[in-house]
Amino acid sequence: MAGKKRLTRVAHELSKPRREKIKKALAEHESEARPDWDRGVEWSDIKLFRKRIKVGNMRTIHVPLLNVELGDSWPIPVTVIHGARPGPLVTILGGLHGDELTGASACTNLLSNTFTDMGKPLDPATMAGTVQIVPVVNLPGYRMKSRYFPDGRDLNRNFPGKPKGNSTSRVADQIWRNLIAGSDVIVDIHSAAKGRSNMPQIRANLSHPESHLLAKAFGIEVVLDSRPPKGSLRRLANEHGIAAITYEGGGANLLDQKSVKVAVGGCLNVLRALKVIPGNPQRPRFRLNAGGSTWLRAGEGGLLDMFVEPGSVVAAGDIVATISDPGTPGLSVDIVAPEDGLLICTATNPFVAAGMPVGHFLPISKHIKLLQTQLDSKGCLIVNGSLGEPLWREDDDEEIEVDELEVEGEWLGGSVDAEWNKDANEPTNDGHEEGEA
Repeated sequence: MAGKKRLTRVAHELSKPRREKIKKALAEHESEARPDWDRGVEWSDIKLFRKRIKVGNMRTIHVPLLNVELGDSWPIPVTVIHGARPGPLVTILGGLHGDELTGASACTNLLSNTFTDMGKPLDPATMAGTVQIVPVVNLPGYRMKSRYFPDGRDLNRNFPGKPKGNSTSRVADQIWRNLIAGSDVIVDIHSAAKGRSNMPQIRANLSHPESHLLAKAFGIEVVLDSRPPKGSLRRLANEHGIAAITYEGGGANLLDQKSVKVAVGGCLNVLRALKVIPGNPQRPRFRLNAGGSTWLRAGEGGLLDMFVEPGSVVAAGDIVATISDPGTPGLSVDIVAPEDGLLICTATNPFVAAGMPVGHFLPISKHIKLLQTQLDSKGCLIVNGSLGEPLWREDDDEEIEVDELEVEGEWLGGSVDAEWNKDANEPTNDGHEEGEA
């Protein structure tokens, strides 16, 4: 006989209107019946850019980002793993921003022999459904070590794009129509932009039920309730009823192996939850649903010395950084935590001016002791999947429910990264200011 399930603990600290909206959306949601995924249904070969992928096979196809006869069409490698049985189409993307390497590394690792050989999790002969993996979408930017396309624009602000628009807009149109629009699930892997680093976290619109469920399936502790920025892939996907989440971890032009490990584990958790691959997804001990934050700012200009890392759990009054100026030796100022909380992002650029953000801070009013039960020797939250061995795993015969925490507040500037983005003041269609790395 299976043991009694552990009850989920939910702490309702989101704003009441937002909490009610999420609750109502989940209550009204009914997962769409997909008889075309049943085992007995006919399952056939598929095509991508006129290239055939046979059932139970894996193939890499070079997809052009531009439809041109002269000049560089910017072809990118797309690996399609077409399973032996019916199932969903899952698209995993890295490198929408060319200088963000977490996704490129995670996708490359997923495509290694460790996962795709015979008998391994992504062996197409035993897999259900189809998985598209694109390690680097913005390959021109990647080669230039730049966030942007060669025309200086941000791809993740130009969806759905236009076939006769500017270069980046044409690329967005090509990617959406020919690669992504038919997806059932999208996992978009990012890093923080230049000058900062993110702890592993998921961003999703929790009032979009399918995305809410996908965020849970990823299996890590910190989930930020974030409405997608205007022009982002996640926003367009949600508008078309596609489940989409953004994973953030690490920083630009550097490779944080912990963030890569969490990304790989999270993608496998999603595929397990969707029954694309066998096994039960790894679950965290608790989940922190956050809907608001504050900023720790430099009060003076100079050189920044950070005492903490992304993921640090701090108490009110803790010194998190100092600022000193080579022109006035012997003088320094401290930056302190205003209350108990979690740093989901910290600055890596040591040059600061007064008013610049140096930390993205989630106040934790009631559950700081719970976070403190899961810290490493540096006082950072241990994220599920970040260590060599999984910390927690569901029992084979029993689905263990997890604690969920919800943190009250609003994103300053209307979005998670508003303070870091130079274009954060561009209003969205709903009147909120949005930004996302």
